[in-house]
Amino acid sequence: MKYFLILFFTCSFLFVNNSMAQSTPQDTSLRLIEKHDGTKYIAKIISDDGRELLLETEALGKLYLPKSEVKRISKIEDVGEIKDGEFREESPFTTRYAFTNNALPIKKNSHYTMVNLFGPEVHFAINDRFNIGVMSTWIGTPLVAVGKFTIPTSNEKINFSIASMIGSSGYLQSFRGFGGLHWGTVTFGDRKNNISISAGFGYLNPGTPNYNWNGNTETITYGTTDQYVIGEYTSEEGQMSTYTDYQYDPVTGVTEVVTFDYFEYYRPNVPRERVRNTQKAPIFSIAGIFQLTSRASIFFDSMFGLGMGDFTTLNIYGGREIITDGNGNVTNVDSSPYVYSVIKSRPFALYFMPGMRFQKYENRAFQIAVAGVSVWDNGDTISFPLPIISWFFKF
Repeated sequence: MKYFLILFFTCSFLFVNNSMAQSTPQDTSLRLIEKHDGTKYIAKIISDDGRELLLETEALGKLYLPKSEVKRISKIEDVGEIKDGEFREESPFTTRYAFTNNALPIKKNSHYTMVNLFGPEVHFAINDRFNIGVMSTWIGTPLVAVGKFTIPTSNEKINFSIASMIGSSGYLQSFRGFGGLHWGTVTFGDRKNNISISAGFGYLNPGTPNYNWNGNTETITYGTTDQYVIGEYTSEEGQMSTYTDYQYDPVTGVTEVVTFDYFEYYRPNVPRERVRNTQKAPIFSIAGIFQLTSRASIFFDSMFGLGMGDFTTLNIYGGREIITDGNGNVTNVDSSPYVYSVIKSRPFALYFMPGMRFQKYENRAFQIAVAGVSVWDNGDTISFPLPIISWFFKF
């Protein structure tokens, strides 16, 4: 009886264990297996005995791979990203537009560099939510440090981030110039198609020298400027003056000298003060990218800044006015007191940049964009193009 019970329980255990093994479905998900030497396989893992992996690949069939050679194994969530036998992973470039970025995170160790006509920049992913970088020009100045922290939500298609840029003029102006930009971003969408809205605050002081001659002494201050004091200034004082005009009569051929006596008002003295030469502005941005094909995307980038600097604008009213007839002859000279109105300057600037990005391989991409930049200041408008060609490299 004892041996019968032992045999019964042994058979029962083997039967249950075999049933459980047969009822456990095999995981047939595609995996990306990367070796330490950089070789990558797209395959299903048939078995894993702790020492070796038995893989089933489409290109090579079944093969054994020692686990000591495996660097990482990732599950392929989107088989649509497999093109020509290669899987394009989430590249760090998908966090960038032309100048601004979105709130999507850079995966840990997915570092990248971007090179354009103006200079290089390098970004390092410390972890899945925090990355830092350095930006400069080809002459090594200015120098800008940048950092971004991503805040995901329960909805994977809605992400937030906060970011900062802090820069120095470098060896230009002997490191006296400085600036910064601090902003927050919300991004709607995934890495292929998304749109981002950002808002922040920026400031810039070029650190240029300001020379002032006071008697026999010249003083120099850096990062300052002399500005008119805000207010309205009028001068009632003046003196009698004579205006002389030479009027030619084409019929008689005679040139007549005509004089007009008038009271010429002096120009008022407008006081000036020394202020910090710091340009400040709230900044807003909207940007997005949309995938057209597996290798090409169209994007747009923009930025709008409303100036808040200490700069002033001088508006002049009144003074001497020459009155002429229909033939251009002077008939009178009217003079009124000069009125100088000093108001705070409120310039604002807008740039809009559409472009296309081309990415055939996971570790590099190329994009071209054409921007239009416009600056409005006290009724004057300045516009100019700003083409940008950029190359991305993952390392």
